[in-house]
Amino acid sequence: HPTMAALNQTSLQPASFLLLGMAGLEDLHTWLSIPFCMMYIAALLGNFILLFVIVTERSLHEPMYLFLAMLAMADLVLSSSTVPKALSVFWSLSKEISFHACLTQMFFTHLSFIAESTILLAMAFDRYVAICNPLRYATVFTHSVIARIGLAAIARSFCVMFPTIFLLQRLPYCRHNIMPHTYCEHMGIARLACADISVNIWYGFATTLLSPGVDIVLIGVSYVLILRAVFRLSSKDAQLKAVGTCSSHACVILIFYTPAFFSFFTHRFGHNVPHHVHILLANFYVLLPPMLNPIVYTMKNKHIREKVSQVLFRAGQ
Repeated sequence: HPTMAALNQTSLQPASFLLLGMAGLEDLHTWLSIPFCMMYIAALLGNFILLFVIVTERSLHEPMYLFLAMLAMADLVLSSSTVPKALSVFWSLSKEISFHACLTQMFFTHLSFIAESTILLAMAFDRYVAICNPLRYATVFTHSVIARIGLAAIARSFCVMFPTIFLLQRLPYCRHNIMPHTYCEHMGIARLACADISVNIWYGFATTLLSPGVDIVLIGVSYVLILRAVFRLSSKDAQLKAVGTCSSHACVILIFYTPAFFSFFTHRFGHNVPHHVHILLANFYVLLPPMLNPIVYTMKNKHIREKVSQVLFRAGQ
């Protein structure tokens, strides 16, 4: 019967989801939107300024800064795929999101996260070669190698995230279409299905362990090797300089992975963690790194600091 078939088809895939925002903290939505909005504006400004400075200043066309430009782009995608919708939920402008828009949002959020993780790993390797093998640095990090690393970061995150679209599309959604969240994420969508989602759970678990999980282990290894090399340096000056170049990178790594892994593990194992804490953490990992990365690198790196202040000074004139 055609109408029955049509009914079945529509009931399996909802037309849209309703995002509730911070479930349990609805009264605070307007107040929460203020820091969210400020952090987002800071992230946009910081990353655009950083990108502009790196692209326009010829002296910054070096591997470390080109990776930084990639990081800024990943940060812009990460925050822009989630925060505008979260703000529209907080301000009750539009809480509805169509099924396909929801999948698209999920795809770009996770894609930029994995790409950023890959870039952080490349940056750790960059520091490792610069400190442990300085003579080979110029031959290892040529412009074509850096371009390939950028493409590899995108290809890898695409390959990891593309299957989740099909994993979510095959599920029947006959329960409610209300999502107690500010944006769509893989497990949040899967939990609304009225079918066995163990494939989604295992796929999410495996990809988290295999992409950001492996990255953080390799980053850790490269830092152990860097520190070992640093403490073998004879002069105190050289030691301080090496630690200085790595400290900003180490800060960014902590800022990036800590809320993300917290969010991931509370999702899986923290069933007694209040729901709004889950959502706050999930928002921290799309807001904090994009906002803080440009600040950390600008403060810690003298070269960038000078160029940024020149650009701002010219803009202010």
